[in-house]
Amino acid sequence: MRTIWTIGHSNHSYEQFFGLLRRAGVTAIADVRSSPFSRHQTQFNKDDLRRELRLDKINYAFLGDELGGRPKSNDLYCDGVADYERMAQTSDFQRGLERVIKGSEEYRIALMCSEHDPIDCHRCLLVGRALSRRGFAVNHILFDGKQRSQAEIEVVLLRASKQHRADFFPEEQMASAYRDRSMKVAFSKIARRPVNSSSVPTE
Repeated sequence: MRTIWTIGHSNHSYEQFFGLLRRAGVTAIADVRSSPFSRHQTQFNKDDLRRELRLDKINYAFLGDELGGRPKSNDLYCDGVADYERMAQTSDFQRGLERVIKGSEEYRIALMCSEHDPIDCHRCLLVGRALSRRGFAVNHILFDGKQRSQAEIEVVLLRASKQHRADFFPEEQMASAYRDRSMKVAFSKIARRPVNSSSVPTE
């Protein structure tokens, strides 16, 4: 079973970020931000980041058009919120997923976005979920360098959504848990109160 990692650049310095990659043995970054720029963390702007990673012998590819969390088509929104389930069915998404899968034959790939906690990010709730269903082990590199598997996050999602009803099949429970969390944290065209991961139980 091959492994794909994910990481959020958050407010790390480049040196801290690179240290996390090196610790995990990552050799390539797949940038899944729809907009690969940061006003506050300019070291993670696409061109600057690519240049620094190249100097540190890490490959970089931008996949935000295929695997980003902010779709351009209005058909991929539900009540103004990005609909991950619809997005996962598009040809663009499938093409991006295949690029990651093909690249994993040669590189140790980490999907990169900006959110520090994967449970708040489409790299986990959309892309990580899809890769896991394809038989990949998906490990999320946390802010402190520890790793959390997709399977561990799914346990947390189930607890948070309280989907333990006997009249639900396991697959339905899991789909409902993903849907609940995605509707809370996915990109929305409508202003709403931010959701903190601290509201999600971890035990």
